[in-house]
Amino acid sequence: MAKWGEGDPRWIVEERADATNVNNWHWTERDATNWSSDKLKSLLLGLSVENEEGICEVTEVGKVEGEASINNRKGKLIFFYEWNLKATWTAKSNAGIKYKGSIEVPNLSDENDMEDLDINISLNKDEPETPLTALMKTKGADKVREALGSYVGFLKTEFTQGMILPTANGVSKPQSSQSKAKVDKTQISSGSTAAPPNTGVKIPTCKFSMRETFLTSPAELFRVFLNQEMVQAFTHAPATVDAERGGKFRLLDGNVFGEFTELVYEQKIVMKWRYNTWPCEHYATITLTFCDRGSETELKAECRGVPESEEERTKHGWQRYYFEAIKQTFGYGARLY
Repeated sequence: MAKWGEGDPRWIVEERADATNVNNWHWTERDATNWSSDKLKSLLLGLSVENEEGICEVTEVGKVEGEASINNRKGKLIFFYEWNLKATWTAKSNAGIKYKGSIEVPNLSDENDMEDLDINISLNKDEPETPLTALMKTKGADKVREALGSYVGFLKTEFTQGMILPTANGVSKPQSSQSKAKVDKTQISSGSTAAPPNTGVKIPTCKFSMRETFLTSPAELFRVFLNQEMVQAFTHAPATVDAERGGKFRLLDGNVFGEFTELVYEQKIVMKWRYNTWPCEHYATITLTFCDRGSETELKAECRGVPESEEERTKHGWQRYYFEAIKQTFGYGARLY
């Protein structure tokens, strides 16, 4: 048995007459059902896609049935969620004709990968056929899947505040809650600027890679990540970027920061990268490789050392607030992988 002040700092051993559950070390459970219901509705309502035929939008979320909870056992968070969702989408063609259809998601749960999620989109039976149905079944389904992925990320970050409070001296510190506006604007950021305590606890980590294609040259895309004005343009927030080996960067009001460890012009960027809510001094290693594909540039992002609990949020954040934001801001749009 560990002695006071030794070993895992969450494991505090002392005689307690009140049997206090110090730092939530023993089994605790938090019901996330009501919070999840509100979050799912807010993420889905108003989603829209458009093309040359017209525009489609999610106008009503009529059914959100299920439950969600988070359990903490000896510092390990266990997530459970299971939802059956139904929503209404409406469309308006460029000719002014309106249509209505439905969206059903019968199996949003912790047992299914987001890529395997069933998203059933159909046009109401009494509606005439329209090409906008195909738009909803493709780009619309992608938007819905992205929103539901955001929900899982928020569940594992925003709602878990305070579930684990390890400290080196046994004094738990309250964690500030995230504001809804901050989270919705910068999911890649944490929403909290206060750095967490350094616990000395080994963190389970993972690695993953992502690929994206941009309609620009490697030199120009390389510049996007290193030019401070361009970074501020695609993040829509203040940033500081010292574009040299050993140079620091800080984005999104300080919620993301790190250091460049290797820069190979037009070919590679290696950086130490972290959210400010990760345990002190813990960084992921992000390697960006730029491959010339003629009129396009293929960007490969290899991420190592990401905390396991942050994997989905980190993936979604890079996809949406780096890759898609760069395409939209600078017009480098290309097909997604």
